[in-house]
Amino acid sequence: MEQKEKEREKLAEECLAFINKGVSCYHVIENMEKRLEEKGFVRLEEREPWEITQGGSYYVTRGGSSLIAFRVPRGEWRGFHVMASHSDSPCFKVKTDPEIQVEGKYLKLNTEGYGGMIYATWFDRCLSVAGRLVCAHDGGLKEVNVQIDEDLLVIPSLAIHMNREANKGMEFHPQTDLLPLMGSAQEKGKLKEKLAALAGVKEEDILGEDLFLYVREKGKRAGAQGELMVAPRLDDLECVYASLEAILKTEPGEYCTMCAVFNNEEVGSHTRQGAASTFLKDTMERIGENAGKTGSGYLRLLADSFMISADNAHGLHPNHPEKADPVNRPVLGGGIVIKHHGGQKYTTDCYSEAVMKALCREADVPYQDYHNHSDVPGGSTLGNISAGQVSIPAVDIGLAQLAMHSAVETAGSADVEYLVRVLKQFCEK
Repeated sequence: MEQKEKEREKLAEECLAFINKGVSCYHVIENMEKRLEEKGFVRLEEREPWEITQGGSYYVTRGGSSLIAFRVPRGEWRGFHVMASHSDSPCFKVKTDPEIQVEGKYLKLNTEGYGGMIYATWFDRCLSVAGRLVCAHDGGLKEVNVQIDEDLLVIPSLAIHMNREANKGMEFHPQTDLLPLMGSAQEKGKLKEKLAALAGVKEEDILGEDLFLYVREKGKRAGAQGELMVAPRLDDLECVYASLEAILKTEPGEYCTMCAVFNNEEVGSHTRQGAASTFLKDTMERIGENAGKTGSGYLRLLADSFMISADNAHGLHPNHPEKADPVNRPVLGGGIVIKHHGGQKYTTDCYSEAVMKALCREADVPYQDYHNHSDVPGGSTLGNISAGQVSIPAVDIGLAQLAMHSAVETAGSADVEYLVRVLKQFCEK
């Protein structure tokens, strides 16, 4: 038992370190690439021919913000075992030419919402900027990930003296209430200056920007015995981390194992690098083609495949238990959450539910079921969206968390190890 506790603590700390580095969707993928290459995974380019060998480990990216890693069995194989998660989190996106002066005294940035945020949680925190630049370089273009690693911005609340109704609930207007302060008006031009310096280019060579605000607060363990994790971007970097760990630490059995991380889940997935794109389908077809499985041979591979769509789930809230389903009430630290929905917002059906529960039992991992309270509509996730491109059996799961889509969220420390363990079982089976 003591050894298991040490492993749970180790994985929770490593997960937090992974999240702390993932300050934007681009940085999530960049950090994944580094770890994959350290373990011998070979990078493939979509525009180039692929040479895939038995027993090989590979990865491919799209748009710099989505990635699919896969391992091919050494002998004959039967299908695909896919783990899917997403790299993006709700935040503020920086608009083009964002600097706004206020009465010649202050400088703030022009931003807009990305995904469904809890706005109030972003006030009065140290923030900064991270993302990707596309710059002119040697007659062409180069893409550069940038992170301003300093306490650069804050979104200041309006004082209670100026809004006596503040504690009775407020409607926030993003263009008015939520623009971050950068400092005095004398700082005009500093943002682009900092970005150009980080990219190693002249300011005029920056031709495209995809920049986001991120919370400077680092993730940490909390609670009486460290049983909680409090961090930004737990949704869905917890699941990304666990999927990566699983594929790195296992050898595939009779199935080609895949770790698919998509961008833009928080805004619907309908982009060239989202779960609704052809990215997964294209990759699976090319793997099948290299294995001599085309036409009906490829369709037979799909018929014997399975996907675990891993995206965090709502836990029972200590202050609002009435928001949960009367019976199915997942808790932090209680293990894998299997998500169900009568309207199929989650892809789980009776077959995929049974597969997931059997995997959990084999891995000696606890599991819980989640249904929305019937009067409270829930969100959707990757499973059904991916199935629109690749029709394979799939289950939607996650880890229980509180304050989903807050600037900082809360989850259970033990659950990371549970998810790594069951995904390793899935990869090896």
